[in-house]
Amino acid sequence: MNVRALLGCSLVFMVQGFYSASDDVVELNPSNFNREVLQSDSLWLIEFYAPWCGHCQSLTADWKKTATALKGIVKVGAVDADQHNSLGGQYSVRGFPTIKIFGANKNKPDDYQGGRNSQAIVDGALNALHTLVKDRMSGRSGGSDYSRQSGGGGGSKKDVVELTDDNFDRLVLNSGEVWLVEFFAPWCGHCKSLEPEWAAAASAVKEQTKDKVHLGAVDATVHQGLASRYGIRGFPTIKIFKKGEEPEDYQGGRTRGDIIAGALDLFSDNAAPPELLEILNADVLKKTCDDYQLCVIAVLPHILDTGAAGRNGYLEVMMKMAEKYKKKMWGWLWTEAGVQMELEASLGIGGFGYPAMAAINARKMKFALLKGSFSETGIHEFLRDLSVGRGSTATVGGGALPNINSVEAWDGKDGELPVEDDYDLSDVDLDDNFGKDEL
Repeated sequence: MNVRALLGCSLVFMVQGFYSASDDVVELNPSNFNREVLQSDSLWLIEFYAPWCGHCQSLTADWKKTATALKGIVKVGAVDADQHNSLGGQYSVRGFPTIKIFGANKNKPDDYQGGRNSQAIVDGALNALHTLVKDRMSGRSGGSDYSRQSGGGGGSKKDVVELTDDNFDRLVLNSGEVWLVEFFAPWCGHCKSLEPEWAAAASAVKEQTKDKVHLGAVDATVHQGLASRYGIRGFPTIKIFKKGEEPEDYQGGRTRGDIIAGALDLFSDNAAPPELLEILNADVLKKTCDDYQLCVIAVLPHILDTGAAGRNGYLEVMMKMAEKYKKKMWGWLWTEAGVQMELEASLGIGGFGYPAMAAINARKMKFALLKGSFSETGIHEFLRDLSVGRGSTATVGGGALPNINSVEAWDGKDGELPVEDDYDLSDVDLDDNFGKDEL
């Protein structure tokens, strides 16, 4: 076998995932996650991983060992979040590997914070199981937090907006937001099966999109004008409504997990790009880097070197990149050269070579530096490599975010040279022969 073929086989192996049917680890995806995990009374320990992630590769043997040790006691699963990024996004996975514990409240799993060897993971799972049993003994909710009414639903029907001939245009068409609308008939068996899934998805989507994506329902047997307007010929029919666009048919799955994933994709597609913030104090840096998987930081030349036009050009490039990568949910920051010297030192920028850019993973205190040009092409290549786990990284100097100076925001104007003190020479007695040489 030649080298090219060998590399090809290696790449195929990498993208097929870490676990097989012979392992005790359950491979999870959007199609089976709802059935296996959310509707289960069992405690689940789930690893979200990416095949290219070195730490994930190192964890594989211990994860298999953990699954075997806990067989019949705690369910152990794994999600290839690189392939199934909708599931990773649904549970706010921002780095790999991330381990979450799905206990009593499956809507809000807990982050596992312990060691990454099999013994530590087993101990953590048993502690979580002990807590779950204790809660059940005391009468608190146990098992799946979804109610068993209406065929095993979850969430709340109040989060599904009831749409009518009278309120449809005002709430949906004129809102400027994204809507998923189910057209149903009360006598329809498939509609009855969808009802609990739709309600559970509505509650989760409302929370995870900060009420920017809505799930609604139209009784098409009552509001026949709406059904006729949108050509409804079967039940249930789900349509997607976006501002200024013709409605389109929803083509995804009908489980709550599928619906939530579809809604989150619509949210990221239609969301505004993240805000580009100037680093004015420690809180701006800490909050941005703590809230996002990566915070992308630019150190721009001094205003006297570029003027307002030059600086705005650099900021425009960054805003275009923030728009391009908005699905990644990264934070975007900038500062002027020389203003945050401790930050520059911790990133190895070192007081020269502006504009410069670094991307920080605050969870791991690792960073990568832009090596190419500060342009759309150069930054895109830099961020694309980071997205797929390529590129060299280093540890943030000191192993923690540095001290940040509190400064005033840039006023958007050109810089001004400092005014030097004027000297009044009127009182100085200068000799007429001063400076002349005698012959």
